[in-house]
Amino acid sequence: MISRRQLRIKALSVLYACNRKETDDLETAEQELILSIRKSYDLYHYLMLLLIAMSDVAREKAALSRNKKIPSPEDINPNTRFADNRVISQLRNNEQLRIYTEATPSLWTRKDKITGFRTLSRWLGTLGLSWSDHPEVVRMVYNEMTGWEVYSDYMSSPDDSYRADQRFIKEVVLRLFTASSDLASSLEEQSVYWNDDLPFVAAMIRNSIGKFRENDEGRTIAMPSLYTNSDDEEFVKLLLRKAILNSERNSALIDTHTTNWEVERIALMDKLVMQLAITELVEFPEVPVKVTLNEYIEIAKDYCTAKSSTFVNGILDKIVKDMRANGSFTKAGRGLIGENHGQETGSSEQRAGNREKAAMDRKQERMKQSGPAVAPEVKKRKRT
Repeated sequence: MISRRQLRIKALSVLYACNRKETDDLETAEQELILSIRKSYDLYHYLMLLLIAMSDVAREKAALSRNKKIPSPEDINPNTRFADNRVISQLRNNEQLRIYTEATPSLWTRKDKITGFRTLSRWLGTLGLSWSDHPEVVRMVYNEMTGWEVYSDYMSSPDDSYRADQRFIKEVVLRLFTASSDLASSLEEQSVYWNDDLPFVAAMIRNSIGKFRENDEGRTIAMPSLYTNSDDEEFVKLLLRKAILNSERNSALIDTHTTNWEVERIALMDKLVMQLAITELVEFPEVPVKVTLNEYIEIAKDYCTAKSSTFVNGILDKIVKDMRANGSFTKAGRGLIGENHGQETGSSEQRAGNREKAAMDRKQERMKQSGPAVAPEVKKRKRT
């Protein structure tokens, strides 16, 4: 479920903590990394519970309207389209969501540290995920939604179908949740691990809801697993471990390619992004070079200074060229994508000659495999 981009960002955050001496050893750093990833999975379920809690608010308001001493026609017959949203009903019925949220310990705060066994014991002994302690946040987000033009269109639309319900919930998660400053502030206060997770997790929920089907009551709908595939957990662990162990070597490599720049003068986040990129180039032969470079350049745009992505791109490009020439990394499988083109050297005439020679060699090889050529039979013309 959690994307490789998010895993790289999680590794970057822990690597930053290690450089700031907030995390002292490799084992603690790995524990911090796994906990951080697990907290993203908690947030995935927590935001689904928020949808249910908002629906509960809508139901309460509808019940209060009906119980007025002098109800209006609208009070007697309130619009319950959101309160009875079919997708939220599926979430209410979902067994996996219920079991996970009941079993998950309560939220980690800014004051908690994984190395503090007293706080760890308290965390493990508390209740599961729930919005019952934050009803004011639920109502604030609900009020934001009811003042939203998309909500008005949904509630008044003649299209009262499952697809319409599904489209609206996806819009709420992807647009309303991610734009709500009240929700973002609350999540940051509730868990230090959720500072940057909201956009990623919202996209995950949208994708999950897109797979729901109308004929399913929701009880047996399978929630995605924590990792997209079995390789992702090992990928992020190895990425962090090797980046920490080879920090000095990677820093020296960066220093040699930053002309007129001492490595101490480079912004810490710029340096850490490049260290992770170098680590991925060397340690993961199945990941194409272009994918690695694009990923870390995009991360630099979000987590470094305004000009960092250009700087990081230029330095990494120099490093990759030298590493290719020195054979410092090898690629295999999918990692070979783009490598033949990237390794061509010499003038344009030389490269053209090499390609022409290679084409001739392939043609001769095909001719050998097909056997000797047989001349077509030509009929002789009769003389008249």
